[in-house]
Amino acid sequence: MIRRRSAVPYAFVAEADRFRSNVTPPPRGRADASRIAGRTLIGLTAVAGLVGALIFGVPALETEQPGTGKAARPEAADGR
Repeated sequence: MIRRRSAVPYAFVAEADRFRSNVTPPPRGRADASRIAGRTLIGLTAVAGLVGALIFGVPALETEQPGTGKAARPEAADGR
């Protein structure tokens, strides 16, 4: 078996912190109308879900029950 001189199996791993690429990535393409509309609909759906969760969740977290100020009696107990 051949012994390597460096402790790292590949030399480029040891030099990774010093490596700088001279290749520039391709420019990003512009988003067309359908992609913008799709992203907008996804965002609106997420926001609507959060708002709906708040609308349904906040009343469930209230500690006061409606009608606790009066004696809560069923209507049949009035004796009328």
